[in-house]
Amino acid sequence: MGFESILTGFEVVFAPENLLYVFLGVLIGTVIGVLPGLGPTATIALLLPLTYGIEPESAVIMLAGIYYGSMYGGTITSVLLQLPGEAASVVTTFDGYQMAKQGRAGPALGISAIGSFIGGTAAVIGLTLFAPLLASFAVRFGPPEYTALTVLGILLVTYLGTKSVPKSLVAAALGLLLAAIGQDPIEGTARFTLGMTDLLDGLDFVAIAMGLFGVGEVLYNLERGTGGSMVTEKIGRLWPTMRDWAASRGAILRGSVLGFVIGVLPGGGGVVSSLASYALEKRRSRHPEQFGTGAIEGVAGPETANNASSASAFIPLLTLGIPSNVVLALIYGALLMQNITPGPQLVSQHPEIFWGVIASMYLGNLILLVLNLPLVGVFVQLLRLRVGILGAIAVMVTMVGVFSINNDIFDMWVVLVFGVLGYLMRKSGFEPGPLVLAFVLGAIMERSFRQSMLLSNGDLGIFVTRPISGTIVLIALALIAFSTYRFVRARRRTPEPSAENITR
Repeated sequence: MGFESILTGFEVVFAPENLLYVFLGVLIGTVIGVLPGLGPTATIALLLPLTYGIEPESAVIMLAGIYYGSMYGGTITSVLLQLPGEAASVVTTFDGYQMAKQGRAGPALGISAIGSFIGGTAAVIGLTLFAPLLASFAVRFGPPEYTALTVLGILLVTYLGTKSVPKSLVAAALGLLLAAIGQDPIEGTARFTLGMTDLLDGLDFVAIAMGLFGVGEVLYNLERGTGGSMVTEKIGRLWPTMRDWAASRGAILRGSVLGFVIGVLPGGGGVVSSLASYALEKRRSRHPEQFGTGAIEGVAGPETANNASSASAFIPLLTLGIPSNVVLALIYGALLMQNITPGPQLVSQHPEIFWGVIASMYLGNLILLVLNLPLVGVFVQLLRLRVGILGAIAVMVTMVGVFSINNDIFDMWVVLVFGVLGYLMRKSGFEPGPLVLAFVLGAIMERSFRQSMLLSNGDLGIFVTRPISGTIVLIALALIAFSTYRFVRARRRTPEPSAENITR
């Protein structure tokens, strides 16, 4: 089945229009990765309305290309400006910029491109092998299993993918509250609508996403501005030397495996995988003191890991219908706009989407390698664009786009309200990601929880007596216990201020 199915996927990809969408996706992804502050989340949020008018497989192929394409685009500014164009590229600034200052920007960018290609391709091979198996296993999932899985997903998102767990929990709680607005999924009664008929169908996911990540990011970046110290030396030869390759090959192999595993976890994503890879390479190194001063392993490992994670993150989305990070939640929304619900039945009901997306990643990673090595100088020139001009265009596209989906002015107000909310959240240290993921997972969680209660006549024991849901609940409880232990331990280690210090 697997070989014939992947051939079907390549038939979808090699259709002329889909070839164009693969190329456009990775090109746009690279460009927005280069432009500091924009990132794949805001870009995909802005482009969601445009996907409504094209075929579902073409839409997801393009959005996926933007996602993994942006992972490499952010490397360019990280190396040359010490300014990450994308959040997952923060770690690359540690050693990549130091290499550029030493006149080795070319090898830093070259090993990033090679590592990204190897990590991305290895993860897609894993996706090809494991996604169908997980889809067949996921058919056994019922309402209790989905309830437990969504709870675990929200916990992992707040614990792994963010800096402050308390603030993430607050954002996730707000997302769950927003998901409850509208009609009760079982009884049909109105909830939290404030008497407004526009809220009977609930808040539109696209409007929320475009507000938080589109308008919110624009406002935040306009106030903050961007800047950095551009390395003016000539980039030089891009191909790494044999010594560079010898130092990097172990980091690339480990980054491929680590990124694949972390990408599958809810809340994992590129930031966590790149940080984990950097920590692993520094711990394994015989000369850890060289990290932060231009160690090429500190560039190769994280860049490989974040690209591997961007591919493996599609496994829970395509097989379980559970987005593992914010970008995948937006792609989930794009499929819902096309009246397609990701989940275990996707591989049988819509094989052109399931296998088409997987096959497109093989081609997309190859295009990225061919595109980025010779055109680095061209992409660097994009840094001359002013943030104000990009912001004005982005806001205009956002408002026109969200109105075009439902022809509803109310959605435009939702975008503006959540744009201001997104800006205030960023200003106060709250990340919008947990809110959006909780909003998406909250609707799934409530529906499956209510169904579970109907099946068990209100007995909560249904979640622990079934093997799969019981195992997931144990993992969630273990995570809560571990988080509580770390919090208490950190509080005990913090010295209390003495009277002498206070008087000083």
